[in-house]
This record gives sequence, structure tokens and C-alpha cells, in this order.
Amino acid sequence: MDAVVKKEIQTAHPRAAIVTTCILAALAGLMFGLDIGVISGATQFIQADFKVSDRTIEWIVSSMMAGAAMGALAAGWMSAALGRKRSLILAGVLFIAGSLFCAVAGSATILIVARFVLGLAIGVATFTAPLYLAEVAPEKIRGAMISTYQLMITTGILLAFLSDTAFSSSGNWRWMLGVIAVPGVLFLAGLFFLPDSPRWLLLRGRRQDAEVVLARLRGDEGAVRKEIDDIEEQLKTRQHGWSMFRENRNFRRSVGLGVLLQAMQQFTGMNVVMYYAPRIFKDMGYDTHAQMWFTAAVGLTNVLATLIAFAFVDRLGRKPILYAGFAIMAVGLGIVGTMMGLGIDSRGEQFFTVGMLLLFIVGFAMSAGPLIWTLCSEVQPLQGRDFGIACSTFTNWVTNMIVGATFLTLLSGIGNAQTFWLYAALNAIFIGITLWLVPETKNVTLEQIERNLMSGKPLRKIGQ
Repeated sequence: MDAVVKKEIQTAHPRAAIVTTCILAALAGLMFGLDIGVISGATQFIQADFKVSDRTIEWIVSSMMAGAAMGALAAGWMSAALGRKRSLILAGVLFIAGSLFCAVAGSATILIVARFVLGLAIGVATFTAPLYLAEVAPEKIRGAMISTYQLMITTGILLAFLSDTAFSSSGNWRWMLGVIAVPGVLFLAGLFFLPDSPRWLLLRGRRQDAEVVLARLRGDEGAVRKEIDDIEEQLKTRQHGWSMFRENRNFRRSVGLGVLLQAMQQFTGMNVVMYYAPRIFKDMGYDTHAQMWFTAAVGLTNVLATLIAFAFVDRLGRKPILYAGFAIMAVGLGIVGTMMGLGIDSRGEQFFTVGMLLLFIVGFAMSAGPLIWTLCSEVQPLQGRDFGIACSTFTNWVTNMIVGATFLTLLSGIGNAQTFWLYAALNAIFIGITLWLVPETKNVTLEQIERNLMSGKPLRKIGQ
């Protein structure tokens, strides 16, 4: 280890460096959250302005997810060829451009295209940020650090809901959609202070650069040597992406698990509430003013409940929190569906139903929201990590698009109560899937998880 690296170790402040680095990278989640939030509050004003149908509104909402799916696919190549940091910078540029494009859209068709561009940025960011976080955080705090990504998503949603509430009196949806370019600029500026991922540097043969980065992040010569040795050991087998997927059965298992986990996250029904919260509150009998304030309450609950995962993911583990979260979501949505089926007539019934919807938000934000991203970044082996996370992130956006493009149709087709019962039943099923397939990865290095996977252990045991 040369003098430059030793000097970095002597002057390093590893905890401050890790926290600062992870927060900056997790700000990618802020962009995602901002977009979810602004479109939720803006749809009713867009519909009135452009005089379009519910089906067109579904396409305006879901076009962002279509772009995100394409962006996630491209991000797999980009993050490997350009690096995690440069990929995030490109996402920031696209996000700013897409936000401004949305604000000046002159028709529903142009707005759909603009949101597709915005989605490209979100897709790149949602692929790259969890990957980057998994590669720079030490294993003891990796779960909490990756959970900061979900915390930023929920913070973005809350900020956007509050912004929408402020603009709702004038109904100016263009300001709602355009104002999120401002935090996009701040995010882009912060990215220039990030180091490159040490794992990516080693993949590119830049050992000394990787040592310098790890010296700043770990502050311990022994830890740096061990981590470098672990990564280089994994790099000896030269398999990549699609070829590894075709040739290695165990890698196919980890990719399949990532795909399943992301589908589970979306079919909890969380983004139904995020995209269409004002419409849901309207169906409960609230006026426009109350709809916007209750939507803001959804955002605040989402942020606060995410702190539960942040505090306990590395203490209790992933699976116990997932069990609790899916159970809470099933109960919350089941009761909401029942109340809508029986009829919500009194003020007390309205408040009770809102309370059950907020209980559902708590269940998601403390469990499937942050922990699915954590697990998807942990279970993929290093040589195929870009490909594996690209597949799971692509699945996230495809299923997200399905949810966004079908909710209003389900409401009009099978009814409010049946729609919420459907999502409640799915959450109950996910408890069984978690028991059967999901591993516990608490306090286990990425390299150990990979060794267990490649040795053929059952998926639920690869964290042991």
C-alpha cells in the first residue's frame, strides 16, 4: 500500500465520509419522490385544463414509468462503462430537462412525451443509486445506508405534496411540475463531490484509485486491504451479464429473486395511493382542499414510517420487518376496502378510513419500500451485479407502469371495495413468499452472500 493511500488513511474521517457520500447518492431517491408527489396533486388540474379522459390521465401518470423502464435497461450498460457517478450525473441532467419540458407542455400528448423523458432520468437513478450505495457502505451499516435512498424518496413525495397543496388554490399544475427542477439542480451539483465506487474502479483495473477511495471511506489499513482482496478474489472469474446469466444457474436464481422482489413491492399497491391519493380521498367524500391536505398527511406518514426501517433494519434483520409490513398492509387495505363497500357516510367513518389508509402507508414505508431495494442490491454477485439489478429495476418500472395504468380502470370496472381487497390479498400472499424464498442478509458481507449463492444453497439460506 503506497504513501498516498497511507496519507489518506491518516487524515480520513470515515464515518463522516460514509454518511456524506451515501446521503448525496441517496438524493437520487429525492428526484423519484418529487415526481411521484407532483403528478398526484396535478392530475385533477391537468384533466380539467386539457379536458381529457381518465384513460389519458392514466397514460400521463404511467408514461414516466415507461421511460424509467427504458432508463433502467440502459443504466446497466452505462454504470459499467461510464461508472456509477457519471451515470448519476447524466440522470440529474435529464431530470432537470424533463421537469422543465413538463412545465411548458402544450397538450396531453406532449406532456406524455415529457414525462417519458423524465422517466429516463428516474430509471437511471433508481438503478444506479442503490448499486452505488451497496458498493461504498460497510456491511455493518449497509442496510441503514441503502434505506436512506427510500427515506429520500418519501421526503421527495412529502415536499411535492406540500408544494402541490400550496399551488392547488390557483390550480397551476405547470408550476407544480416545473418547480422540482430546482432540487434537481442541487442534486446535480452535489454529485460532483462523490467518489467513484471502489468496486467499479477495480472492475476497470484502477487498483490505486480504489485504494484511495476506500482509505477515505474506511480509515483503516487492514479493512482496506481485506476489502480489496475480497473484491479481487471475486473478479478472478471473468463472467459478465448476459453470458453469466446463460451459463450459471445460480446467477439465474439471484436474478429471478430480484425480479420477484420488485414485482412484490409494486403490487403491494403503494404507488396506487401515491399517484392517485386525491382521487381516493375524493371517493371518501372529501372536497378538493381536504384532499390535498390529507395527501400531504400521506407524505408525512411515509417519511416518518421510513425511519422505522432506518433504525431497525440492521438490528432486527430484513425478514422480520418484511413479515410485519406485509401483514400491516393487508389489514389496512382490507379495512379500507370494507369501509368503501359498506359506505362512508359520517365524519367518523371518513377519519377511520383515512386512518386505515395511513396504517397501510406505515406498513409499506417500514418494510417493502426500503428493504426490497436493499435486498436486490445485496443478492446479486459482483460479476453480474449490473445485469441483475438492471433486470430487477426494469421489473420495478414495468409493474409500476401496470399499477399506474390500471387503477382508475379497476375502480370503474370492479369497484372501489374490490380493488382494495385485491391489493390486500396480494400482500397476504407476499408473507408466504417471503418465508419461502427471501434470505436474511443482516451483517453478512456481499462476498459471503455470493459464495453461498454460487455454492447452490437455497435462496432463503444464502445469508447464513
